[in-house]
Amino acid sequence: MINQFPPDSARSSRRIAAHMVLASAVVFATALCLSATDASARTKSSVIVAVGAENEYANVLNQIGGEYVKVSSILDDPNTDPHTFEASPSVAEEIGRAELIVQNGVGYDDFMNKIEAASPNPKRKIVVAQDVLGLPTDTPNPHLWYSPKTMPAVASAIAKDLEKFDPSHAAYFQKNLASFKTSLQPWLRAIAAFKSKHGGTPAAVTEPVADYLLKAMGLRILTPFVFQADIMNGVDPAPEDISLEEGFFTKHQAKVFCYNQQVVDSLTAAIKQSAVSAKVPVVGVYETMPTPGYDYQTWMLAEVNAIDAAITRHQSTEKL
Repeated sequence: MINQFPPDSARSSRRIAAHMVLASAVVFATALCLSATDASARTKSSVIVAVGAENEYANVLNQIGGEYVKVSSILDDPNTDPHTFEASPSVAEEIGRAELIVQNGVGYDDFMNKIEAASPNPKRKIVVAQDVLGLPTDTPNPHLWYSPKTMPAVASAIAKDLEKFDPSHAAYFQKNLASFKTSLQPWLRAIAAFKSKHGGTPAAVTEPVADYLLKAMGLRILTPFVFQADIMNGVDPAPEDISLEEGFFTKHQAKVFCYNQQVVDSLTAAIKQSAVSAKVPVVGVYETMPTPGYDYQTWMLAEVNAIDAAITRHQSTEKL
């Protein structure tokens, strides 16, 4: 039986730390307003300076822009909790100088909005996945990159903006866009094949990190969203919700447990141990693309393959 844990300092601070540093980051970014490079100063032979708020978006940006972009990412460490990210002066400078920015939205990377506002550039273009998909601000699950619908649409928006910066290479960007969409097909086929064979299979999760993908695969998520949201937001779940989650394993209801490998505390570790003790396969999922070794499409395919192995071979893949 998993007992209710006292407030875990690591978990309860997850959403707090990022906001505590915003004020100082904005101050630094404001100073950059006076010195940030204007896009109009860029020569035809220079590359477009671009930033992806999360490294999965930066990766797609780089695939579309190729040799005509210089891309960096802000959240790029799969071994740290992205919710406790602290925007340093160097990050504020990096964002302030960007001509093209790609970010998630729906509250996941609000620090970007504040820094962008403090370092205005009328020629800067910002692609927000939330806006591209037409989602409301109160969308409950912010992990949009796990949806098969997200990156094709975001990639198209990236190509469109790159063409505005550099019309002479429009054909190049469109060719890369087509190649990117084609490269998604193995992932999409794997999703369809799994759904055809294993649709309706029950799964448990800690957070809604991979929920969009799990639903696309036809998995039936047993974990109530209120529990997922509590874990995601650093709130202690109700004792009855913890007991319910534990029961998915002790009663052998869940056939796979998708565990946020990137954000761990005493409660989630205990829940994982409950799954392991009940011999339920565990699959680690990530908020930041694991590197090196992956691009966006191979990362997503690896997650599908890990879930398939859990269901068909009873194999755990706790880390990619």
